[in-house]
This record gives sequence, C-alpha cells and structure tokens, in this order.
Amino acid sequence: MAVQYDLEGQKRAYAKWAPIYDTVYEKLLADAQRKAANAAASCGPDILEVGVGTGLTLPYYPRTCRVTGIDLSSDMLRKAVQKTTARGLKQVSLLAAMDACALGFPDARFDAVTVPFVITLVPDPEGALDEMRRVLKPNGEIIIASKLGADAGAAMHVETALAPLVKKVGWSIAFKAG
Repeated sequence: MAVQYDLEGQKRAYAKWAPIYDTVYEKLLADAQRKAANAAASCGPDILEVGVGTGLTLPYYPRTCRVTGIDLSSDMLRKAVQKTTARGLKQVSLLAAMDACALGFPDARFDAVTVPFVITLVPDPEGALDEMRRVLKPNGEIIIASKLGADAGAAMHVETALAPLVKKVGWSIAFKAG
C-alpha cells in the first residue's frame, strides 16, 4: 500500500537531519550499502544512485565506475559534495537535486540504478520505478536496498506506534508490498 507524502515536509526534515545523518546511519547501513554498490558495479560502469543523500554509499563504488547521484534534498547533497571532495571520490561524476519521478536523463543511459533506503520515501514508487527503468540500458538492473515493515512481533508494534510521528515528518516506517 503506497502512502502519500509531503515532499516539502521531507525537504524540511532532511534539512534538519543533514548535519547528523552520517553519525546516525553510517555504521547501521554500511553493509547493505556496500552490497548495493558492488551489485551495481557488476552491471557496468554507469550507475545512477537515486536518493544519494549525504553520499554514504559513494565510497563503496569502485573507482572504475561513473556514479551519478540524485536527491530531493539540497542540504543532503551539500554533504555529499563535501564528502566527494574531501575523500577524492573520482568515481562520482555528478550530484544533482532531482525528483525520482522526473529523472532528467536520456533513455537507456545507465547500466544500473541503485535505490538505497529511499523507495519507501518516494510519493509514487511505481512512477519512480518506471522512470528508473526508462533510464536503464537494456539488461540493466535496479538494485533496491530497503527495510520492509514487520508483519508480527514487537517490531510491528513499535512501527505501528511510531507511524503517525514518522508520517508527520514526511518519512515512512515501512513499505508494504502488495
């Protein structure tokens, strides 16, 4: 079930999170980000990362890649640009503010599209996936890293209790496929 989100609310929330995002998520997401980057690199050198945020995944792409990163949040992108410069990440060719549902790239441009922990935040995930498919080369792959919601147990109860607060700031606890 897709949930409607407030894009301006998301931008405001990520403007607040940008200064501390890496501190909170760097170690927590590292393994999945490394795996997503490696899976994308195995498809070919031209990679689009949708929801690049502060650039946590960028260091994991091999230097033989040409990575383009997009994000809705200019505040998060500023952090990604700083990280790219400070770490000399030559594999990063472009970082740009862009909506996942309106990708400004030609058809069949990328070997792979990575979507690390962002598909649950996109207002129209089906539309975004259609756009990602459009910019993929034939036989390209979309690689999604995501936390899917719990269907039972304590985690489900915590997620249910937090859902109204999380929705208020423009985020989502979970994406229920169905």
